[in-house]
Amino acid sequence: MASVMKTLFLNPPSFEKFDGGAGSRWPATREIESYWYPVWLAYPAGMLPGSRLLDGPPHHILPAEVVRIAQDYEFVVLFTSTVGFRSDLRMAHAMKEKKPDIKIAFVGPQVQIKPAESLAASPDIDFVVRGEFDHAVVEYAQGKPLSEIAGVTYMADGKAVHNPSRPPLETAELDALPFATEVYERNLTIENYNVPFLLHPFVSFYTTRGCPALCTFCLWPQTLSGHAWRTRSVESVAREFREAHKRFPQAKEFFFDDDTFNIRKDRVLALCKEFQPVGFQWSCTARSHSDYETLKAMADAGCRLLIVGFESSDPQILKNIKKGVTPETGRAFVKNCKKVGIRVHGDFIIGLPGETRQTIENTIQYAKELDCETIQVSMAHAYPGTELYEQGVRDGFLEGEAITDDGGHQLPHLHYPGLSKEYMVESVNRFYDSYYFRPKVVWRIVRDALWDSHERKRLYHEAVDFMKLRADRIKVARSRRGVEKKAIVAVPAMDSRSGVGESQGA
Repeated sequence: MASVMKTLFLNPPSFEKFDGGAGSRWPATREIESYWYPVWLAYPAGMLPGSRLLDGPPHHILPAEVVRIAQDYEFVVLFTSTVGFRSDLRMAHAMKEKKPDIKIAFVGPQVQIKPAESLAASPDIDFVVRGEFDHAVVEYAQGKPLSEIAGVTYMADGKAVHNPSRPPLETAELDALPFATEVYERNLTIENYNVPFLLHPFVSFYTTRGCPALCTFCLWPQTLSGHAWRTRSVESVAREFREAHKRFPQAKEFFFDDDTFNIRKDRVLALCKEFQPVGFQWSCTARSHSDYETLKAMADAGCRLLIVGFESSDPQILKNIKKGVTPETGRAFVKNCKKVGIRVHGDFIIGLPGETRQTIENTIQYAKELDCETIQVSMAHAYPGTELYEQGVRDGFLEGEAITDDGGHQLPHLHYPGLSKEYMVESVNRFYDSYYFRPKVVWRIVRDALWDSHERKRLYHEAVDFMKLRADRIKVARSRRGVEKKAIVAVPAMDSRSGVGESQGA
């Protein structure tokens, strides 16, 4: 077998403040500058000596600098997204121009959904990987021929060759992977990662892969991670939790960035027994089905906050998207969280199938009733590869594939009778205003910042960012040109000097 190729694992720069791949389940430029860790890329990076994980957006690395860095490597694994795909193609082309013999693989949901079409889009892509790519890219770097690597699609004699799929990794195989946090320590600066509702700095990693929930809009379980829920052993998770605490003494909390952390009660309780002696704060994703006993155990073990997708208050909309919960489930869950002292960050979506002006108003009132510490309001996006996308094409409510504007900000691309896209944009603003400009919420935010100078500074910058985007949304809502039908998002062109040039259509 040939010597190991020197490999660069790349989460590429794109739009300003764009959190688009490798760790983001909702690729877009955020209301407030936010970045998730590139966990998926960290695992194979940990298996290849001499490799580097380069996370462009949070480290503010310009495209031209990425191209320069890539010249020191033989193989680049680039995690792409639907939104940033065209920009990533230009970057791959620039790498090949500087170093024609460099090998480039694209990974991520976008190329998994459309492997042949992705390869046809550019001769600069040597191959793509469908599904979990940990071992596929490592095997290639170690010299294994493409024809023998499971899960790979490549071009041969002008045709796309799809190798047999690779079975999803199970517990023993997940436990055998290196710890993502070891690679973070080697290649990343944790202070550059910010999520408004998490303490700063935070560190995140996975304890599971996949999600059995069937939510029609959710990208990763329908593409990259799958619906089969696969767990790391309790012992493996506990060991990484303890070691990461020592590795990053400056971290204020850990975040378990699973698709859904709290699916099985017995596993949650077992993990809590391991976490409690460490005495450190943590947060996680969750569905609103955990009972009081589970939540109490989580709180006692250091759980500070849960991210929960409530989406809508309308029972029929929740059925339409196969959410598997009810508004009543959400009410009981938040009530129990308040009892045990766990904060809740609630996620809501405007524009799901069945949405009307009245259901939007009802959801705003529902959010106020729940009174989560923080919320996020998104416009419904039908990403290619999801059931919602297929439904939109079939039923005619998907108008073009434009998901963001030229700055990477979310655009509505679903349209329903009596509910214009302009109204949905305006509703997102109104949702935030109605929720956050309540005296008790303002006091709650200010109260937390009063006792922490670091949080005060962060709150100020986030407030400035939020108000700017709020003003931009108002302009978009009042301008039909801002929400017009497009074929696909425009992305910034790359300039050899600064890394960014004029915006170009795909």
